[in-house]
Amino acid sequence: MLSLEVRRTLRLAVDVGGTFTDIVAADDTGTDLCVLKIRSTPTAPEEGLLSAIGRLLSAHNLAASSVGSVAHVSTIGTNLFLGQLGIRVPKTALVTTNGFKDVLEIGRQNRAELYNVFFQRPKPLVPRKLRFEVSERVDSDGRVLKRISHKELRSLARELKEQDVESVAVSFINSYIRPENERDTKRIISEILRIHVFTSSEVDPEHREYERTSTTVVNAVLAPVVSRYLQVAMQRLHDSCINAHLHLLSSSGGLVDVEEAIHKPIVAIESGPAAGVVGAAEMARMLGIGRAISLDMGGTTAKAGCIVDYTPLVTPELNIGGRVHMGRAVKGSGYPVRCPSVDLAEVSAGGGTIVWADGAGSLRIGPTSAGAEPGPACYAAGGKDATITDANLILGRLNSTLLEGELRLNLEFAQQALGRVAEKTGMGLHKLAAASLRLVNLQMARAVDIVSLERGLDVRQFALVAFGGAGPMHAAELAEQVGVSTIVIPPLPGLFSALGMLMTDMKYTYVKGMLKLLDELPEGHLEELFLDMTEKALAQLRARDIDLLSASVTRAVDLRYFGQGYELDVPAPIPFNNSETAENFERKHETAYGYKHEGEPIELTALRLAITVPVTKPSLSCLSHGGAGVQDALLAHRTVWFNEVWVESPVFWRDYIPEGMTVKGPAIIEEYDSTVIVPPGWDCRKSEIGCLVMRRDFT
Repeated sequence: MLSLEVRRTLRLAVDVGGTFTDIVAADDTGTDLCVLKIRSTPTAPEEGLLSAIGRLLSAHNLAASSVGSVAHVSTIGTNLFLGQLGIRVPKTALVTTNGFKDVLEIGRQNRAELYNVFFQRPKPLVPRKLRFEVSERVDSDGRVLKRISHKELRSLARELKEQDVESVAVSFINSYIRPENERDTKRIISEILRIHVFTSSEVDPEHREYERTSTTVVNAVLAPVVSRYLQVAMQRLHDSCINAHLHLLSSSGGLVDVEEAIHKPIVAIESGPAAGVVGAAEMARMLGIGRAISLDMGGTTAKAGCIVDYTPLVTPELNIGGRVHMGRAVKGSGYPVRCPSVDLAEVSAGGGTIVWADGAGSLRIGPTSAGAEPGPACYAAGGKDATITDANLILGRLNSTLLEGELRLNLEFAQQALGRVAEKTGMGLHKLAAASLRLVNLQMARAVDIVSLERGLDVRQFALVAFGGAGPMHAAELAEQVGVSTIVIPPLPGLFSALGMLMTDMKYTYVKGMLKLLDELPEGHLEELFLDMTEKALAQLRARDIDLLSASVTRAVDLRYFGQGYELDVPAPIPFNNSETAENFERKHETAYGYKHEGEPIELTALRLAITVPVTKPSLSCLSHGGAGVQDALLAHRTVWFNEVWVESPVFWRDYIPEGMTVKGPAIIEEYDSTVIVPPGWDCRKSEIGCLVMRRDFT
């Protein structure tokens, strides 16, 4: 473990979740790790961040001055659109082309709930009185038909000042092709008002007016809130003598610096869930598993992601502040944001998910969670509702002492809470607890199906990488449900999202929109555009003192058959080659949709660029102590409920299970931050990098 005597620079990763805050620290060699898990403070996330760092440094006798960087996932953006108490929505204005002030309300014609006559679209983030039109126009070919009037802009700036707006979104027609009018607007308003001003040509320079405007508005609404949060966090770190670089995890699974997060906060709006998927992809790479499903079951929800060829699948658009139904985001129920994000399905299935009975006496779970305060009944912190954690405790799957004595569970309180539900359903206590686990596994199976089967992928060809505090307890029975025969439990599963951030490289993405037929674009012209994008992006990052010595650049294009409504992103060869790109597109189109139209015109809608700056990743070998044999790892025996009966089961301590040792189910494997359940018919073997690999033969 790390100590003050070891004068090394530390990298910290902090995951502030709904129930627990997790922190992992690694030195600059990646050979030493130390960890901590504490209860979250949901109403003050910055307090959770600072408290976790302070307690970790104190517990391991580490100097604040040794911290070189802090990686962090933030849920403040998501919470803003979900209406969390204590977060005020900033007063934002929209400046747009004459005749287009209502684009936010018109949106698309599709209805989120087709048969609900009472359905209402989400209220626009910018009220109509704060949407301003100006006289400017650019046509679809990029010709400037009318330049913006500086006199008109100065008059507009005075009106914005009178309205006391905190941020401004600027979105003009066709500005993604020719942005001069937007640039002039931003320059003049910024000079006069000194507030956040964002143009669509900077935030989302692509076609589709509604999505581009919505993305820019969401970015403008987020900016004051995220900026204040980051400034407070950095000041508090400085006050604690921690002069470290602060990084945020982006929604697409790469780290970004504070300047990027302040300028473009939408990049990190869904950062929390992405960390675990990135870590799972790295685990899959280490083990040579090309296809994997990540399952992150925490205290509040469970999230599933899909990894193909060691890369998490990414979606180009998010639906922020909308409804989720059966793990699916209901399109049109929220605000569209075009920003690459790890593709996830999320369901209400966490350790704190409440178990209850409806008016008919039927057993139900969720969607409400006990959260961090008051928590499950067995936490003895005032919670009266029965939860999934209480059910696991009653069935002997959980020890009464967790987190090395920091958290003690009360079996009597759990029995009382679940007993009240049992009375309403007419079921016995233990059968009701077991039924609750089956129901929560069904919820998670639905999330797994969404990211695999509904995307044309056979889940039986995948391994399940399970983590989160509750994930390893449910992984095997969930795998049986969906037909998966291999499970990977990574090191530190209960803190794996934080560990995943330490395995994440810095990544910056850029896009340039256009609408041209591929055959009509000279290859040399496209190559020049890519080189120009690369040069500008690298110059921008160098200006922030980001070390680009080991940086790599990847390129892609968005393509579709002429007349199609949506496109596919395809890797772009270096140097650019039209025929090779077209072949790559048709191959991907056939994989995605089952057919291709050879010889049909192909339209290019965007150029994409990603710059990746690698970081030193921690070695996981230091987490495996490796005992001399079974007796070193065996702690005790206890009776555990499996398949409707009590079964005497051995209990092992994970750290002391030797490499290559096989544990046959039924068995329990405990560790600092989680518990692994090995049911009958499964076996579990420890790999050379400290992962637990569970297998069952389904033949």
